[in-house]
Amino acid sequence: MKIVNKSIKKIDSIGVITGRPLYTDDLVINNNSLIVKLLRSPHAYAKIIEIDTSIAKKVPGVEAVYTHHDVPNTMFTLAGQSYPEPSPYDRKILSEYVRYVGDPVAIIAAVDEKTAEKAMKLIKVKYEVLEAVVDYEKALDSDILVHPEDVHINFPIGFDNKRNLASSYLETKGDVEKGFEESDVIIEKTYYTQPQIHAMMETYRTACYLDAHGRLTVVSSTQIPFHVRRHLARALEMPSSRIRVIKPKIGGGFGGKQTSVCEIYPAFVTMKTGKPSKIIYSRKETQAYSNTRHAMRLKVKIGSDKEGNIKAIDINVLSNTGAYGEHAPTVTSLVVYKTFPLYAKVPMRCKADIVYSNTMVGAAFRGYGATQGTFAVESAVNELAHKLGIDPTEIRMKNLVDHSDKVSGDIKKCISIGKEAFDWENRTVKDMGNGKVRASGMAVTMQGSGIANVDTASATLKLHDSGDYTLYMGVTDMGQGCDTVLAQMASEILEVPVEKIIVNTADTDTSPYDPGAYASSGTYVTGNAVILAAEKMKKEVMDMASKLMNTSVEELEYLGESVQDKNGNKLSLRDIGERAVSFEGKNQIITTATWGGATSPPPFIASFAEVEVDTLTGNTEVIDFLSVVDCGTPINPALAQVQVEGGIAQGIGLALYEDIQFDEKGKVKHDTLMQYKIPSRKDLGNINVIFSYSNEPTGPFGAKSIGEVVINTASPAIADAIYNATKARVRSLPITSEKLFWEIHSK
Repeated sequence: MKIVNKSIKKIDSIGVITGRPLYTDDLVINNNSLIVKLLRSPHAYAKIIEIDTSIAKKVPGVEAVYTHHDVPNTMFTLAGQSYPEPSPYDRKILSEYVRYVGDPVAIIAAVDEKTAEKAMKLIKVKYEVLEAVVDYEKALDSDILVHPEDVHINFPIGFDNKRNLASSYLETKGDVEKGFEESDVIIEKTYYTQPQIHAMMETYRTACYLDAHGRLTVVSSTQIPFHVRRHLARALEMPSSRIRVIKPKIGGGFGGKQTSVCEIYPAFVTMKTGKPSKIIYSRKETQAYSNTRHAMRLKVKIGSDKEGNIKAIDINVLSNTGAYGEHAPTVTSLVVYKTFPLYAKVPMRCKADIVYSNTMVGAAFRGYGATQGTFAVESAVNELAHKLGIDPTEIRMKNLVDHSDKVSGDIKKCISIGKEAFDWENRTVKDMGNGKVRASGMAVTMQGSGIANVDTASATLKLHDSGDYTLYMGVTDMGQGCDTVLAQMASEILEVPVEKIIVNTADTDTSPYDPGAYASSGTYVTGNAVILAAEKMKKEVMDMASKLMNTSVEELEYLGESVQDKNGNKLSLRDIGERAVSFEGKNQIITTATWGGATSPPPFIASFAEVEVDTLTGNTEVIDFLSVVDCGTPINPALAQVQVEGGIAQGIGLALYEDIQFDEKGKVKHDTLMQYKIPSRKDLGNINVIFSYSNEPTGPFGAKSIGEVVINTASPAIADAIYNATKARVRSLPITSEKLFWEIHSK
């Protein structure tokens, strides 16, 4: 391979570092756009009895104020998922009920932000404040019903609103009860994972206008342009053909923008007024009123014989979807789908209840539910290893899935590589003096590559008269580098420099369909579509050259930038492109391909962490972190490495720092980045990445995904390292210095 598996720099790198790309707010074409602001509920649960907007509407510069009386009654979901969405259709644009602090009450559209905020303060709302269920552990079968109304679901997901269940499921493999009967040692522990904020640099934002034909054009910082179009069509009760969604440059998403958080409000304003509009969430709104990682309580029971052969694992999950059910069934299902196959030999059972509560919405976040499941199961395996007196790496060698024809890659190989590179055997507990102790821990994980038998992606290639290609895709690059990786694949197949591939992405009018950037699908799913489209293009180029040279295809040789016959006569790609669109060829060459897989091959990671704990204060610092990654054959190793490093950083934040807490009235306590700590470079210690190469036969050039799996192992590895240093076990994330201090000194 000449271009694939090479660390070329991102095709947009120079533009990004010099500030040239245009983001959503840069593309607002009309300086007279109405500014949209949302009046939000101060109550966790209430019914709007009366709302008076008359004074607010009289403020000079106010275009309109809309309430639940003005919006369609259609219910929908904002989850970025392929139709038919598994998430319940449980929300309206505005409702007479508000279900969390920050739930929109009214939409204000004005000439500027100052005017909109002035009008907002003049809206008078009379609420019937209802008793709220803020503690999700009290939500199941509570007398307080978050959604007593009828809710539409597309297929059975275990929904029961009379029990506050947005979804529920039971999954079993093997005879779990028999496994426990055969166990010499059984441990039962409860673990908690917290809501985590995406903390992307570009907050949620959307601009809308009507084009010359009266079609709604939506410019949005989104991971899911095609899903946004479908959601808007349903919510606004208009045909999808009347909506165009454009995704410009995105300043980060991490799963938050897999939900259509804000698009509906300016879209509604523009359709009602006919005027351009835009909404930009403040940092506080992004932090406190958008969506988070699902908080979960995971009870794990694990049984083993004395030699460490695990006989059974039983997981009971309570997951908080918050006020609405976006991603409720799918996030928590990954607790199963990314742990059961990892411990393929072990009988396992998982019972999960995903409950409504009167808190901010739980939704998609990098790692999805695999992150929460990995923390619980890997922590339990580590605790079992300690109880049995077995090295945590060895107990995994006994129980993890074996490499086989059915499983590409080898998690045990990752462990072996990591043990040697990390010098695991010699990473003993070290007293550093002044109450500081260093120790190490480890964990493993897996993820998937796209959603098997659900999502498909398409790619289109066009040969220009200049001899260059445009690669059209619907996938969304939000910094992860998929535009570059996919251009490399096209370049490899077409045998031309990457510079000859013009990448054009994510405009629902011009791009072929793609579900968007989620489920670790870009490289694997869209990549396979790109390869198919490129192979078609090669054939079409040869067919056109055959026609132009009056020679059979069999007598021609494809040379990438030219085609040559057996006598050495050549037609350049530019010649072919020019003549193809002329009266001579009468056929501009355009090829399209769609791919969707029946498999979702897992990338694997084994991670090793060394921490230093101040036993006097509980303060913990990550000193050394190593991840050994099996993502098949990396298309671009440099970009893959950056993905790993970024995921580790977010995982360290989840493990030690990041925490969203609600007060007793359901208000978020940490609504700025001053209060909500995400790790800086100084908090990350030394990060190392090693790739354990394998070949995925269904993947493009042997590749699997890497975007999500990288976040999962940090929290269990760090938690066990802390235990090894202090003999104090904190089972609720984040492991703050305060929690650890009390745990240490309670012993």
